[in-house]
Amino acid sequence: MGNAKNINRRKLLKMVVASGLAPFSQISFAQTVWPKAKPIRIIVPFPPGNTIDTLARLVQNKVSDVLDQSVIIDNVGGAYGRIGMSAIARANPDGYTLGAVQGGPMIVQPHTVKGLPYNTITDFAPVAVSAWNYNALAGSNTAPFKTLQQMVTWAKANPNKLTVGSTGEGGFSHLWFEDFRRQLGITYTHIPYKGTSGLATDLGAGEIMAAVDGISGFAPFIKGGNIRLLATTNATPPAEWPGVPTLSEVIPGFVVNGWFGFVFPAKTPADIVNRMNQAINMAIQSPGASEKLASYGLLGVSQSAEYFDALIKKDHQRYGDIVKAVGIIPQ
Repeated sequence: MGNAKNINRRKLLKMVVASGLAPFSQISFAQTVWPKAKPIRIIVPFPPGNTIDTLARLVQNKVSDVLDQSVIIDNVGGAYGRIGMSAIARANPDGYTLGAVQGGPMIVQPHTVKGLPYNTITDFAPVAVSAWNYNALAGSNTAPFKTLQQMVTWAKANPNKLTVGSTGEGGFSHLWFEDFRRQLGITYTHIPYKGTSGLATDLGAGEIMAAVDGISGFAPFIKGGNIRLLATTNATPPAEWPGVPTLSEVIPGFVVNGWFGFVFPAKTPADIVNRMNQAINMAIQSPGASEKLASYGLLGVSQSAEYFDALIKKDHQRYGDIVKAVGIIPQ
């Protein structure tokens, strides 16, 4: 009797494939086998120690426990994340290659880099946004202003005299500040740096008046009293600095959420995407995770795959519009 059932199942599968319903057979296979066939690889498009690498390692063990399968981290760095992003996009959409991603390569570089080897909208299947990154506007102790509102007032009275540093022309922080200052109608001189260390050091030395970057890079300098935190970009300030103003206090509704999350290659079956979404969300909600994220200036997020998909598309459009408005030419 058992052999007869197996023969009938094989006949049914042959009929399904012959009828052209291959996607059904692939999804059925994924439901019964995934993720048992082999370990899951998380490609991190940056070297070890980067914030997104830290996030990937934070969820690694919990996802492994939930799915009962080994999860390994594969750092594929280079070209500001583009090499790793390309590897994610080209991977087999079978649920065994997951990508750890962030806003720079996903929503900024498509508008600032010529000949990008991947398409943010069509080459990936969003899985989960897992953390907000607090961005910040910091000021020098020697600047002619001490608060956010004083900076705006001073900049309006002194066109082009405000000097603001960032970690690169056309970078995430530079673009949101461009959007902010354009809406306010102020002008300034932009000073690009190669990294947060040099940026914060020069800010502390009074070489520039203000700077924009992720708050985690500024934190040691703020705590040491070398620079002052003027504002954060999220809807609410981080728990560590509860009284700090947000940019929305100057421009109502102005919010910038840098984010970190996970994607599969496009065409990964929906049931696998949703199962991985659940596993990652469980990792973010696990005991101690929020404290660990907070130590890196991050806030844990647990949302659906559909939410992340909409967020990527919205931010992709927003920063594309900013790039055009500023006049940055893709290089």
